[in-house]
Amino acid sequence: MGFTRQYWVWLLLAFIALLATTAFSLVVPRLLGNAIDAVLGSGERRFLILAAVVIFAASVLRSIFAYGYTYFSQAVSQKTAYDIRNTLYDRLQRLSFAYHDKAQTGQLMSRATIDVEAIRMFLGNGLLSIIQTFILLVTISYLLVALDWKLALLTLAFMPAIAWRTIIVTRRLQPIWLKVQQLVATLGTTLQESLTGIRVVKAFSRQEEEHRKFASDAKTLYDAEVSAARLVALNMPLMVFLLSLPTALVLWYGGQRVIADNLTIGGLTQFILYLGMLGMPIRRIGFMVSMFSRSISAGQRILEILDTESLVQEKPNAVELGKVKGEVSFEDVSFSYDSRGPALKNVSFSVPPGQLVALLGNSGSGKSTIARLISRFYDVTGGRITIDSIDVRDVTLSSLRRNVITAQQDIFLFSATIRDNIAYGAVSVSLEEIIAAAKTAYLHDFIQSLPDGYNTWVGERGVTLSGGERQRLAIARTLLMNPRVLILDDSTSSVDAETEHLILQALNKLIKGRTTFIITHRLPIIQNADLILMLKDGEIVELGKHNELMAKKGLYYQTYQLHFSVTQVSKKRLKEE
Repeated sequence: MGFTRQYWVWLLLAFIALLATTAFSLVVPRLLGNAIDAVLGSGERRFLILAAVVIFAASVLRSIFAYGYTYFSQAVSQKTAYDIRNTLYDRLQRLSFAYHDKAQTGQLMSRATIDVEAIRMFLGNGLLSIIQTFILLVTISYLLVALDWKLALLTLAFMPAIAWRTIIVTRRLQPIWLKVQQLVATLGTTLQESLTGIRVVKAFSRQEEEHRKFASDAKTLYDAEVSAARLVALNMPLMVFLLSLPTALVLWYGGQRVIADNLTIGGLTQFILYLGMLGMPIRRIGFMVSMFSRSISAGQRILEILDTESLVQEKPNAVELGKVKGEVSFEDVSFSYDSRGPALKNVSFSVPPGQLVALLGNSGSGKSTIARLISRFYDVTGGRITIDSIDVRDVTLSSLRRNVITAQQDIFLFSATIRDNIAYGAVSVSLEEIIAAAKTAYLHDFIQSLPDGYNTWVGERGVTLSGGERQRLAIARTLLMNPRVLILDDSTSSVDAETEHLILQALNKLIKGRTTFIITHRLPIIQNADLILMLKDGEIVELGKHNELMAKKGLYYQTYQLHFSVTQVSKKRLKEE
């Protein structure tokens, strides 16, 4: 409801229109009843004509105000849904890597679409309808008592049973709708994963298994929705039945009172018409109970995201990090991914500006963790990281990430043109600058060979490009940002030897005056590094230059010899082929 506050004028106009619509609806039975009594009492038809004109005018005005109510209420619901979607998306964008490591894409998509739509439906069709229902129940009850208190008591005696039934259904529906919302998200996750990994599915002939998985999730969702539908389907007719009983009693008892001349025919007509109008809010209660329960369940799921605080917080007094020299220091840094064991343990090293640093180690040794901490995708759990002696936690995230750019191992390309993908981080650059970056990454000739050149669209996640082409495009995108600190996370792992040689030549020019961290096992890069960090189980076990570490004949020496042997065998096989 907090999202609707800024649209209070629209909501007020909708409420005024609703009151007018309700008022004109309540006038009609009174006019008709009085007209009947007037005609029967005087025998003059002019009263019927006058009543018909007045009722027609009241109906026209009711329709006009009903249009205003519908328009203003729907406008509020659409504006509010728009704000909720944007706020939700903004929060998802700002949450740290730690949150997205656990979150499922299908679940998040469901909350941003289906759950928001459930809330929009409630705001547009349920919020003010609840108020109208309350107004109708109170006003009609008063009018019934004013017309004939005995008939009114006979009718209203059924209201407690209706209220009790409403409470029971609400309590039963809410957990069912919460389960439905969760199952819809689960189904979306299954669909998203199977479509994203469709090539893996087909490669391993797992189509039938994936179909069974999807069908199982769909059946679970079907059962839950049928359960909710069964409860709603039973509730609404029961409401109508509970209202039809007093209608029958009114006809029987009211007819006797008319015969006994204790009630006029017009009065009985009014009573029956108002009783019929009372059925509308009562029938609507069943619909609103379902809508209200579903919107509460959807709201809970949305608020779970909106109330989540990012583990990486920017300080209120954070300063802008200007153009840095590129000195990077780790001072007794420790880090752990939640409940898992420590990923880094008391890591300390210092890199002067402009040096090339190679990070080596087995999987899980902490190489990628060091790269992620420099960009502050995660926050250290101990120690501190500085750039030019400034703690990365003391600067704004945007200024930090303008100076520290990472070409990640998992290359993600958007469904856009090659030009847009290269310029993703630097949208204001010219085509000439984009071409220069592509040439540096040795991608320009390939792009020129495409029918549309730089305006060629790549498929979802860049599937129309080869692994090496995606890697080089990512390198071009990174280089276009001209960062002072560059992190290459195994970014030459998918290119052939010739392309790798060309890229390394370009990198040798680009790393001058720029601090560069490279996570790789490529021997040419390792040999040329100014500093090699050999990691094992989250600790730096060896540190130094290639010749220094080779002379020690420790872990680095063993790792290097192993990769050297594998490389030689690979080259021999290529020659034989």
